[in-house]
Amino acid sequence: VQLQASGGGLVQAGGSLRLSCAVSGSTFSINDMGWYRQAPGKERELVARITSGSSTNYADSVKGRFTISRDNAKNMVYLQMSSLKPEDTAVYYCKADGVKLSFWHAGYDYWGQGTQVTVSS
Repeated sequence: VQLQASGGGLVQAGGSLRLSCAVSGSTFSINDMGWYRQAPGKERELVARITSGSSTNYADSVKGRFTISRDNAKNMVYLQMSSLKPEDTAVYYCKADGVKLSFWHAGYDYWGQGTQVTVSS
């Protein structure tokens, strides 16, 4: 199982970006999926998370600006980012929790490789 994140880049403040993350490999089920970010010199933090039933939660700093969604049939998770601010600059990582390869599989968590988002002022 591998996670491949894409869609990062350089954008001006107030702009938008859409991140995508594809889960490759044969999976039976995936529990929560989420996006995290890590800015230079800071710890990795949760940005947004979505359950298999599409319940969502967001960091206070992105509420109203970011929207997380998922396509269970395609094993994809997305992060629509709007009204971007310079403080949103970070490497964004996707994560899949409780990935089961079969009904009897214990389930493991996987991280993507990260995609850089840079917001200029």
